[in-house]
Amino acid sequence: MRINFAVPNTMKVAAMSQPWEQDMSTAQMLDTVKLADELGFYAAMLGEHFIVPNEHIPLSGDHYLHTTVALGVIAGHTSRIRLKSSVTVLPLQNPVVQAKAWSTLDWLSGGRCAPIFGVGWLKEEYDILNVDFHQRGKMCDEYLEAMRILWTEDKPKFSGQFTAFDNAAFAPKPAQKRLPIMLGGDAAPVLKRVGKFADGWSPFQTPPEKFKECMDIIKSQPEYDGRHIDIFFALEMLNVGAHHEIKGDDRAKGAWDSAKIIDQCGWLAELGVTETIVPRPPLEGVEAYKDHMRWVASEIMPKVADL
Repeated sequence: MRINFAVPNTMKVAAMSQPWEQDMSTAQMLDTVKLADELGFYAAMLGEHFIVPNEHIPLSGDHYLHTTVALGVIAGHTSRIRLKSSVTVLPLQNPVVQAKAWSTLDWLSGGRCAPIFGVGWLKEEYDILNVDFHQRGKMCDEYLEAMRILWTEDKPKFSGQFTAFDNAAFAPKPAQKRLPIMLGGDAAPVLKRVGKFADGWSPFQTPPEKFKECMDIIKSQPEYDGRHIDIFFALEMLNVGAHHEIKGDDRAKGAWDSAKIIDQCGWLAELGVTETIVPRPPLEGVEAYKDHMRWVASEIMPKVADL
């Protein structure tokens, strides 16, 4: 089981964030990133929204970074930790521009990128950016295909409903021969999309007990070629509803109880989960968060590494 690191003060989702985060300086945030790298956390993760309607702020907050920009800064302060978005809302940006951003980041970081793409749920954000919310699934499929062509082919060529290119060049390619991507979401089209395009799945509202059933659907797709499919699932997500409402699920609560957390990781591993985040107990500030990171690295990570 790989243990990932949620970069603090990169969102203010009521069901997941803690009050002390909003008082962090940029330097303090980067100090936690460097510590995560030193301690051996697998991936640094942060979410993304570009603009949030006022009515959604009480639950979702308005504080989000641009993921590829932020991960570029994080890459410059680290040497090993992987760079993972959770999630990048794929249809909201031109796929050629996104492909360039991720290939640049992967090339400069020495092959550490592992984005999670999704179609998102916030229609008002689509409306503000003048993107058709109802076409987002079709756009996502097309963008994924186009981006993979840009990343891998010497003479990229693509013609689709939403994007097209020909007689053009694209470099640098990602440092990784196959830039691994996960897809986030729960609907049937998402599972089909994972089977066709992705190297991993990041469920959101799917009950963990149904993960194996969903993996069977993913691997039954005609485009699935036998590649390994990772699953990322953070226990904290059990407390987050579809529109960021708080669900009150006790399994999502953090603790200093190593036996409980190790058991939870074992449960997730049995369901096919390969990456998770250890939920935080209530903390008082940055130094307490660092202490928790050190505790996870010493008491949890070695004992779940082989799950």
